[in-house]
Amino acid sequence: MKTTLSIAIISLGTVIVFGQAGNWREHPAIQYSTSPVHDPVAELNQKLAGGAATLSFDSTFGYLKSVLSALKVPVESQLLVFSKTSLQSILISPDNPRAIFFNDSVAVGWVRGSPLLELAVQDPQQGMIFYTLAQTPQTRPVLAAEETGVCLGCHQTPASLDVPGGVVRSVFPGAAGTIVAELAGVEADHRTPFDNRWGGWYVSGKLGPLGHLANATVSGVREGADGKESRIANREPLPEKFATSTYLTPYSDVVALAVFEHQMHMMNLITRLRWEARTGSTPSALRNSAAEFVAYLLFIDEAPLTGRLEGTSGFTAKFAAMGPFDGKGRSLRQFDLANRLMRYPCSYMIYSDAFNALPRKAKDAIYERMWEVLSGQEKDSKYKRLSATDRQAVVEILKDTLPEFAAGQ
Repeated sequence: MKTTLSIAIISLGTVIVFGQAGNWREHPAIQYSTSPVHDPVAELNQKLAGGAATLSFDSTFGYLKSVLSALKVPVESQLLVFSKTSLQSILISPDNPRAIFFNDSVAVGWVRGSPLLELAVQDPQQGMIFYTLAQTPQTRPVLAAEETGVCLGCHQTPASLDVPGGVVRSVFPGAAGTIVAELAGVEADHRTPFDNRWGGWYVSGKLGPLGHLANATVSGVREGADGKESRIANREPLPEKFATSTYLTPYSDVVALAVFEHQMHMMNLITRLRWEARTGSTPSALRNSAAEFVAYLLFIDEAPLTGRLEGTSGFTAKFAAMGPFDGKGRSLRQFDLANRLMRYPCSYMIYSDAFNALPRKAKDAIYERMWEVLSGQEKDSKYKRLSATDRQAVVEILKDTLPEFAAGQ
């Protein structure tokens, strides 16, 4: 059964030397389909089987609340997408959007009235693994891994850097949520101009004068091409769009969505670099990939904010409180939201289990490149957006919170 959770990414045109993505996936050093997994969902299944954990069924949300709690996925992260861009598109519409909840490694998809929960989780070694859970009361529920490879038809493509990953898209949806085929959408991450983001998504919060495509449908090709009507920010409060009372929260938080877009591409970059290192990438190729990785990690090409973002779900405070913090109380999870997403321009995903599990030679290449950039040795003009103050703050935070980084100086 296909478990599709359409979540992030834009390809940078990387050429996979092993030909088709599927062949690369089953390379002897990867063996995606047969290697054991050690992701948070697999660990939860072990606890469920052994009786160390249980899941409770709710008549309204099924296992959703229990699964979120077991996997430590915050309710405040709720995002709502109403475009028909997933397996369960027949159930999805502007008045019945799909809810996505996420943390650093897990994304959970819930559709009101659906017989399934969908989960996508980052395995530290293998990349994204897909699971489903039947939304019917069970004595001993099990989250079933998708084993047919069907999901990868959408989730291992150039849009996910040819590794098992996520795909977040901004599209032009018609009145029923169906994509207007004649209008091209885009894969989105933190580099995507805001004028092109969030088509087919609901967004709540305060966005100042920021232009975007959220909270609106288009009536046809002309309106979508014009973009004038569809780009009006916050056209209506979400309760006027659909019955928010039937969801866990009435929000689709703008800050959470911006974080989600950033994170999905970061996860794909981590998986791709791991696979390149494991399949014998040359030192030169690994350095080139590390340079691309570090540019994204340090938000070098981030689209500038033209209006202040302010979330209202509680996600901003909860995320920022997670740390880790350096001796001065600074963290890579603290937000800016006036000029850019993060206060300190280095991704918090550098602390993730997936990053930590990278092969030694991949991490060495990353740290070497980070020091080149953060020391000011790199003179390319695009790196000038990193001020000396920014570079010093990132170095100090990482020295306090990631000893491995300091050791690579």
